[in-house]
Amino acid sequence: MLDHVFTDAIGALRDALEKALLERQAFEERFQSDVLLGDLTWETSYGLPGEGLPPRVRADLTLEWPTWSQAAYRSWYIEEELPELPRIDIEVVLRIQRLVSAPDPRRVLDALPPESPAIGGERLHRSGPTVEAVSNDDLTETEHAIEISYEGSYELDEATLADGSTLDDHFSAMGGWISSTLVRLGDLNFEFLPPLEKDDD
Repeated sequence: MLDHVFTDAIGALRDALEKALLERQAFEERFQSDVLLGDLTWETSYGLPGEGLPPRVRADLTLEWPTWSQAAYRSWYIEEELPELPRIDIEVVLRIQRLVSAPDPRRVLDALPPESPAIGGERLHRSGPTVEAVSNDDLTETEHAIEISYEGSYELDEATLADGSTLDDHFSAMGGWISSTLVRLGDLNFEFLPPLEKDDD
């Protein structure tokens, strides 16, 4: 792994999710670079263990490192000057899927707080829900889903840039929060279609 504050943040978040006993979804992790703008993006998905594929509830996480953050970080790294605090943009999408019928969005929103726990000095803020329905080609089966996202930014001060272990402290609460939230969403007593693949563990 590269010695970079963004990859340190990825490692800290991954460790927090795995300590919370969440299960990373196979083939769902991506590290991408925007060749035009230069932004870096890391995406991954986690679900509760033992739910089969796809899981009934899952969390899709995105960390984005904008080009201007890289410029600020480079200035601090080379010249020991920090013209502005670099920032990691964070999105957590909580998804309930494989539903037999369209869910009541109010029931889902009532189970979720308006903000995440603090990540350093910042919090992620909840957006409105997105409800979807997908049918097979002969319209004999329709699968429903609902998503709610939390979005925000995490600013890195000079102390955090100098000591990457601070990231572990700041991101540790996210793993437990996401895990408990997925459990809460799974307990809403919706009717689900069976998983497409059984979990053999």
